[in-house]
Amino acid sequence: MGLVSVLMISFCVLSISLIGSDNTVLGIPTTLDGPFKPVTVPLDQTFRGHAVDLPDTDPRVRRIAQGFEPEQISLSLSATHDSVWVSWITGDFQIGESIKPLNPKTVASVVRYGRLRFPLIHKATGHSLVYNQLYPFVGLQNYTSGIIHHARLTGLKPNTLYYYQCGDPSIPAMSSTYYFKTMPASGPKSYPSRIAIVGDLGLTYNTTSTVDHMIGNSPDLVLLVGDVCYANLYLTNGTGADCYSCSFSQTPIHETYQPRWDYWGRYMQPVTSKIPIMVVEGNHEIERQVENQTFVAYSSRFAFPSRESGSPSTFYYSFNAGGIHFIMLGGYIAYNKSARQYKWLEKDLAKVDREVTPWLVATWHPPWYSTYKAHYREAECMRVAMEDLLYHHGVDIIFNGHVHAYERSNRVYNYKLDPCGPVHITVGDGGNREKMAIAHADEPGNCPDPSTTPDEYMGGFCAFNFTSGPAAGKFCWDRQPDYSVYRESSFGHGIF
Repeated sequence: MGLVSVLMISFCVLSISLIGSDNTVLGIPTTLDGPFKPVTVPLDQTFRGHAVDLPDTDPRVRRIAQGFEPEQISLSLSATHDSVWVSWITGDFQIGESIKPLNPKTVASVVRYGRLRFPLIHKATGHSLVYNQLYPFVGLQNYTSGIIHHARLTGLKPNTLYYYQCGDPSIPAMSSTYYFKTMPASGPKSYPSRIAIVGDLGLTYNTTSTVDHMIGNSPDLVLLVGDVCYANLYLTNGTGADCYSCSFSQTPIHETYQPRWDYWGRYMQPVTSKIPIMVVEGNHEIERQVENQTFVAYSSRFAFPSRESGSPSTFYYSFNAGGIHFIMLGGYIAYNKSARQYKWLEKDLAKVDREVTPWLVATWHPPWYSTYKAHYREAECMRVAMEDLLYHHGVDIIFNGHVHAYERSNRVYNYKLDPCGPVHITVGDGGNREKMAIAHADEPGNCPDPSTTPDEYMGGFCAFNFTSGPAAGKFCWDRQPDYSVYRESSFGHGIF
């Protein structure tokens, strides 16, 4: 995938330029020149690596913190530029049949910060928690996390470098000094230089290649569009597989190996301690456990600007990054018109001032416009419920993951080319061990049975045959659809 820089001209016009190695702008037509003819990049058999998870012996995932020293440090944005969240973990996890959770009240949640490395003159106090992953079956190992801390820094100036330390100064157990740069103030000519988009990241050797390339592009912000560490490809004893249902079909519950979350946090700390990361849930974060609880690790480990953006949930929220308003939506929580998410989305969109944030970008995990056989039209009920609302408010771009490939659409609405519809971009293979999506639904013999397509977690059935256009009366096209501009099976990330 190329490095893409995008400039908005109007709500219905998108200009895309490819940046060459000498920083010259290589001409690529704007959406005014579209719609474009579909392109499928042939599968490069020599380029594909076997995605193998990093083992727990890899030094990049091992715990090096002592006692209650902070580890797994990460940043996330609040709703506006003047506030940032800092998250970290103290103490080690426990896993086994008999575990005793740590008491989060025993360690303070303090961040000292300032514009100078020394002295750090400001102080923020946060909150802490411990979460458990419990299984009501004999022989399965339970898990309890270290103490997870979240502290919100306020009163920050835009586009400014800040230094910080986190931890508990009374133990003492404070981190080294890290730094971050705040987002620009919102305005029509004020933007982060680069935003990295990555999905379905995992923790494989391919992941490390993706992250290395991402760091090399010096992003100001990272969007992770779901599926983080793939802890649910493991049994509680640490045995993993590329396909859980294929290898462990007899287990009484879909198990997870929660230490993979800690490995992921340790591996990512060199990135996330300096660059804010905004995460939205994917299907691999479901992680069902005792009392039918789900998404507990996801909701506990990351800080979200939910309250700041008026959301009652960690599954959906919004924030500004300069002149861009990002809307993060939940594909695994109710989204129909009577649901709290839909009502929140209506209010959030109504408050957007396009004079202040001309860009309107939406993100969630399962794509609406993917032509791959894997997950084909799986999120159709979400599209039916929400597409009109997003179209009415002129959303410019939609980023998704889930399908382990790259695909970009023409501007599209309700499966028809539309100059004011959004561009849909699937960036769904950061390198996880489930392998890439290769087969396309429009190829002979690949069109799935409609009854097999609904998402098994959300349920519902909305994917009927097309009623107009070249695929009228069919469930799949017999060629690459007109709304699909470019598709390629490869590992990678995107730069916005």
